[in-house]
Amino acid sequence: MPTVANVRPSPIAGSWYDRDPDRLRETIESYLNSAVLPDFKGEVVGLVAPHAGHIYSGATAGYAFKTVLSKSFDRVVVLSPYHDYHFAPLLTTAHEAYQTPLGELEVDRTTLDEIEKDLTPSELSLTPIAHDREHSLEIELPFLQVALKHSFLLIPIMVRTQIPEQVHALGNAIAHSLKGNSALLVASSDLSHFYSEKTADAFDKEMLKQIKAFSPEGVFRTEKEGRGFACGLSAIAAVLWAAKELGANKVKLLHHSTSADQTGDRSSVVGYGAAVLLKN
Repeated sequence: MPTVANVRPSPIAGSWYDRDPDRLRETIESYLNSAVLPDFKGEVVGLVAPHAGHIYSGATAGYAFKTVLSKSFDRVVVLSPYHDYHFAPLLTTAHEAYQTPLGELEVDRTTLDEIEKDLTPSELSLTPIAHDREHSLEIELPFLQVALKHSFLLIPIMVRTQIPEQVHALGNAIAHSLKGNSALLVASSDLSHFYSEKTADAFDKEMLKQIKAFSPEGVFRTEKEGRGFACGLSAIAAVLWAAKELGANKVKLLHHSTSADQTGDRSSVVGYGAAVLLKN
């Protein structure tokens, strides 16, 4: 049986974002510096950030990560969808660290084990996978490496299930494992895909409305009714449920854009949104 390398090498550096560490850092710093945040008060508990290639959604992602610029967290949970097929509802990495051009991020295996234990009564588990090519989780890591003041332990979870009860159980398990710790939650998700910009704006407005209302139930309902869409639907809902358990009580929308801002093609776009979850 082949052994699993300790470090997951990046399969997307050089395509989804810059491979050169200096240029990558400069690009992310430019996104952070360009973001002009609205006024908000409270402790940052979580973020919603897009996950397209940095050239497309980096400007919007910069708004989310600017809210934690120069802050420190001991642990960061990044929840994302998983775009390939897998039989398991919940996935995590089998590696001990993620690698980006900006360095390695150690995986917090202890907290993952605690989450796994808490999920047992719901008959869910975190299935480890190796050498995955999932971009939506990794794409957030260089932003975290640049924005945060100190190193942190990474808790990576890729969510395939779209069953609300299972996602709620995941959110609660995450919250229970983090109580008493300095931690940040990150939901990685784009919004609507491949509609005209006018239609996408309407769909995205409805989905962002539910995020702003701090309603994971509303997020699921909006997609089920076809009024709005998010490819990281379950990641968003899990973070909302976890953040509530950790005392967050407000969501501030920060930015919305579409791929047309970069491509100029307004006939078929992908929507991007950024938000911050706050504890007042």
